[in-house]
Amino acid sequence: MRVSVEWLHEYCRPELDTAALADRLAMTGTEVERVERYGVDALDQFVVGRVLTAEQHPDADRLRVCTVDIGEGDASQIVCGAPNVSAGQTVAVAKPGAIMPDGTMLKVAKLRGQASHGMILAEDEVGIGTEHDGIMVLDADGLTPGDPLVGILPIATDVLELEITQNRPDCLGVYGVAREVHAATGAALAPPPWAEDPGLPGQLDAVRIIVENRELCPRFTARAFENVTIGSSPRWLKARLMAAGQRPISNVVDITNYVMLVTGQPLHAFDLDRVAGAELTVRAASPGEPMETLDGQTRRLTEDMVLIADAEGPTSIAGVMGGARSEVGADTTRVLMEAATWNGPNIHRTSLGLGLRTEASGRFEKQLEPEQAMQAQALAARLMVALCGATLLPGTIDVGGPGAPPATIRLRDARVSGLLGLEVLRQRSAEILRALEFAVADAPDGLDVTVPPFRRHDVTREADLIEEVARLGVLEDLPATLPPRHGAAGRLSWEQRLRRRASDALAAQGLHETVGWSFSSREQAQRLRIGDRAAVALANPMSREQADLRTVLIGGLLDAARRNRARGADVIRLFEAGPVYLPDDDPLPREPYRVAAVLSGAVRPPTWREQSPTAADFFSAKGVMAGLLDGLRAPWSVTAGATEPYLHPGRSASVLIGGRPAGWVGEIHPQVAGEWDLDDTLAAFEIDFAAISAAVTDPVYADVTSFPDLREDLAVIVPDSVTADELVATALAAGRPLLVAAEVFDVYRDVERIGPGDVSLALRLQFRAADRTLTDEEVAGRRRRIVAALAEHLQGRVRES
Repeated sequence: MRVSVEWLHEYCRPELDTAALADRLAMTGTEVERVERYGVDALDQFVVGRVLTAEQHPDADRLRVCTVDIGEGDASQIVCGAPNVSAGQTVAVAKPGAIMPDGTMLKVAKLRGQASHGMILAEDEVGIGTEHDGIMVLDADGLTPGDPLVGILPIATDVLELEITQNRPDCLGVYGVAREVHAATGAALAPPPWAEDPGLPGQLDAVRIIVENRELCPRFTARAFENVTIGSSPRWLKARLMAAGQRPISNVVDITNYVMLVTGQPLHAFDLDRVAGAELTVRAASPGEPMETLDGQTRRLTEDMVLIADAEGPTSIAGVMGGARSEVGADTTRVLMEAATWNGPNIHRTSLGLGLRTEASGRFEKQLEPEQAMQAQALAARLMVALCGATLLPGTIDVGGPGAPPATIRLRDARVSGLLGLEVLRQRSAEILRALEFAVADAPDGLDVTVPPFRRHDVTREADLIEEVARLGVLEDLPATLPPRHGAAGRLSWEQRLRRRASDALAAQGLHETVGWSFSSREQAQRLRIGDRAAVALANPMSREQADLRTVLIGGLLDAARRNRARGADVIRLFEAGPVYLPDDDPLPREPYRVAAVLSGAVRPPTWREQSPTAADFFSAKGVMAGLLDGLRAPWSVTAGATEPYLHPGRSASVLIGGRPAGWVGEIHPQVAGEWDLDDTLAAFEIDFAAISAAVTDPVYADVTSFPDLREDLAVIVPDSVTADELVATALAAGRPLLVAAEVFDVYRDVERIGPGDVSLALRLQFRAADRTLTDEEVAGRRRRIVAALAEHLQGRVRES
């Protein structure tokens, strides 16, 4: 929320500069995101001027050369393009050196050959309106050329950008913020701007109101005005709206926005003559019911949305946006002013469902109080009479009335001191609460505190009152102490250390860690071909793209890969470690922790010897996974036949860790990759971390240097169905304990020399004994056992040449 300091000072003016005020608000619980300067700068260069002459420019039909008195006998020549400039006018002038709202410094310029020493200003050129067709003509009474423009026009102010928490909708109005400033600084607080109400209770005959659902509309108020003159708002009002981020439109519409910004209560103005049947009904929408809103779009409503309708159909989406059919226009003479209270969660769902967020919906969804409706009506009535020349008709429609009676809560002295750890005088507690407009009365053991209506949903128990006392009067006085330790030490658990080691192992291989959303969507699941799998749906999602909890990590990694590729990244090496969420019979889902990676592009940088390095493929992903699992000392293997539908069927495998299924490794199916606009090979893996942690082995140290090892190569012909993993496992089983390592280092196929359906796999065997140097006879005997085992179990035979 943007709060103009100039506007804030109308209600509370502390003896603090803007920076100190922002710091004080932040320290008492009202977060100030930033402080901005709105309007112009170098204020001494903005002065009152009087046009002495206004002659036609000799070389331009739309320009006039003016002589302007800017004080102290100084007359400047200014070239002006406004059609309404003429001699004798009192105007606003920016001299050379003035800094305009966009930050540019005004300089002496030449326009079609004529020197211009400044600018005669229009509203938009000093940020107090949007009008640009003509210059501002000031009332000459009391003004002399050279007078500073500051104080005459609101051309500059500091603006506080506030982050209002969900529980404090009372601070969504300038007066609510002023109340906080009063309590935080002790500066005097002016009476509320709605204190004087020109309206009267009683029946209003101009219109009939029907509220069908009091739960969704706790209060609906309306007042009628006649003899309304639609026109431009005064400059002070437009300046305040502009500083708050609102665009001035017309006096009636500007009044509704101004009152909302002061009170926090949105209003809506209907053209009373365009309300069909002079009757409004608050009701639920019909499924698919259409309505054209003020932004010119036709929206389809659902049955859980609330609308306001007249005899011809919907005229407003309750609490979100009005309709085009009954909006106030230039020919409006009768206005119906509505201020209602809506059910906050319902407005939030409606806003999300329509993808339509407005200043009104942002306030209503935080649950405003019914009393605010009549406060807004009182201020709006005064402004309508003063600024529009309107006649307020007698009577006020009030369906629902004020909220529940205020609650009274006992605040015990002992409880305040016990919870805060510091003695707080009862008098100090009472002073703070009264400043916040709580009613306070003495009680035997403390205070009886009556909660004001605008804090009804926020302060409901004694602890809430203690929080108010603490944030405004105690927290800054608390001594700085260290908490007692009693021998406690902060250490990571074994599981946490293992997870960090996993991230370090992947980062050491050149992968970059990503942290993705825990949310997903059905559309992403469809692209991954797992749309039929159950997922945990969120009851109140932030958007349709985040409607479910993720069941796999690879979807988020593909999203990250697409973003990186779209920004020119040719090589992608990403990983993520985190939970996925799987539906369970229990109310809460299972949350297994997983680690996943995706690779694309060259596996190493190009060099002059290798200008086009090999691109990432199945074996690249397997190698990265091997570096991870070997670094964690988790025994692993892979088997053909991964069943994930988003994998390439011939270039993927299932991962076993400690003999248990733990995930997959392989290439993403090209058609799935195409769904993410990625047309090259994507290699990836995803592993359940619980399987890793269950299989991690303790390190075993052995002497490997005292006696040399002996290495031999063995080429074995086996059927094509035999895997390299089976060949290595059989050799190791037969050759132990002297055979300490075996690996496949070559594959050879030749139908004529080997035969159809067979393949030659070359094994590198490493023999070693811990207590002696092996002899050739020992190794030969062990080799014969290996050859025999390969022949018996795998139909293998030694290839002689």
